[in-house]
Amino acid sequence: MSKDYYNILGVSKSASPDEIKTAFRKKAHEHHPDKGGDAEKFKELNEAYQVLGNAQKRQQYDQFGSSFQNGQAGGANYGGFGGQGAGFSGFQNGGGIDFEDLSEMFGGFSDIFGFGGGSRSNTKRNQPGRDLEMVINLEFLEAAFGKEKEISFTKNVVCDRCRGNGSEPGAKIETCKTCGGQGQVMGVQRTILGNIQTRTTCPTCHGEGKIYSEKCSKCSGSGIHREMTKLTVKIPAGINTGESIRLSGQGEAGQKGAGLGDLFLRIKVNTHKKFVRDSYDIRTEETVSIKQAILGDKIDIETIHGLVKLKIPEGTQFGTIFKLKEKGIIKLHNRGIGDQYVTINVLIPKSLNKKQKQIFDELDI
Repeated sequence: MSKDYYNILGVSKSASPDEIKTAFRKKAHEHHPDKGGDAEKFKELNEAYQVLGNAQKRQQYDQFGSSFQNGQAGGANYGGFGGQGAGFSGFQNGGGIDFEDLSEMFGGFSDIFGFGGGSRSNTKRNQPGRDLEMVINLEFLEAAFGKEKEISFTKNVVCDRCRGNGSEPGAKIETCKTCGGQGQVMGVQRTILGNIQTRTTCPTCHGEGKIYSEKCSKCSGSGIHREMTKLTVKIPAGINTGESIRLSGQGEAGQKGAGLGDLFLRIKVNTHKKFVRDSYDIRTEETVSIKQAILGDKIDIETIHGLVKLKIPEGTQFGTIFKLKEKGIIKLHNRGIGDQYVTINVLIPKSLNKKQKQIFDELDI
């Protein structure tokens, strides 16, 4: 008799793959035997999802019904999980449930099979130290030309008494007998799929694989302790607000000789009273008199590289912009130098004497 997989999952025949997946997960949680659900109903849901969750099988099912593979459409074959150490053949052949589904239904698939949380790579002895982040405030010219700055901060460092191994100098160190130095112990967990081999952190050595007769008196066996650190940092010329410097290995030390984290310096450049930064260019403003604007002149312009002369041509208009080539900021990694752009403001006097007014009347401009 043909089964109505759409009805089993509670979706319409036009349901999208995401809708089918969502419906399956909801019902799987509802009917999971470990939560008091019906095991037969749970298997039926799995059978339906393995077909409707696979585009090719769904197409065949829509055309021929649930008998399109001689009764094997569901592929609800749990034989691969039939005993301890069994393989994954049931789900490899069925193809309908992915590891994400299993993880949600059974509360930690990776812990059961040793793919993630229980793997040796995540034990205490191999967890690297934390990355650190600091904000560095720079003056405008410090960022433009670069500078060496000394910074101070507190972080976890390798214990200098035990040199990071966590034991008191001279203490006896033995391989953990519970786990044989592996840091993990094997066990068996009973699930609906059968007895499954598990791998968990050793309760005796807590994943370290070793037992110490006496813990380090300075770090209490962690291999690290807090300490004020001073560091001289070379700030590259041209760096700007929002950019960062990564100092590899200058973060916190990991426990029991694990790797070091990194230190990230986030840059914040203070504003300048005269110079405005525009990427690697600098923008400034200069004010000239009406006489200078009309007749022309040469004026001193302040740049970050020193004073330069700028020629103001006759008839210079308010808002005219002049370019001073390569008077801007050094580009990172020595890729050239930016320019400085000078905007001219013309000072209009607020009051004129009688003679000055007469001159302008005579000029008729």
